[in-house]
Amino acid sequence: METLASTFVYRHTRIQIVTQRPTEFIDITDGLQRLISEAGIGIGFINVHGLHTTTAIVINEHEPLLLKDFVRVFEATAPDDGRYDHDDAAIRTVNLTEGEHPNGHAHCRALFLSPSACLNILDGRLVLGRWQRIFLVELDGPRPRDLSVLMLGEGGQ
Repeated sequence: METLASTFVYRHTRIQIVTQRPTEFIDITDGLQRLISEAGIGIGFINVHGLHTTTAIVINEHEPLLLKDFVRVFEATAPDDGRYDHDDAAIRTVNLTEGEHPNGHAHCRALFLSPSACLNILDGRLVLGRWQRIFLVELDGPRPRDLSVLMLGEGGQ
């Protein structure tokens, strides 16, 4: 932990999460709350940023049928088996990697989501609405995914 003034605290950490499915919503709320508690931040902000172009950070309700609905919306918006120029190695000329699998659908889905979320901390707790939870959204898994988490605030615990 670093301090800039006697009560100002900042902490950065990287978290790796190994996803299990091609499309997945992973609730990271409790893990983020633990980081806040460990940092001793009473009031401030936490910014969570996914370090991949085919992941997202979203805030929504953790209700299993709703999460299934989200996946259906993704499939309707950018189907797995759709035609994507990004997947055509005969015409694509940049950012190619050896053994890359087709993932144009995942990039298109990510376009509608945010790679990060900044949330308030008050009294050492995330400030969330009644049903709100924070999710890492996997759009091209399964694979290891990295998050950058930055907390800023005043010590209070």
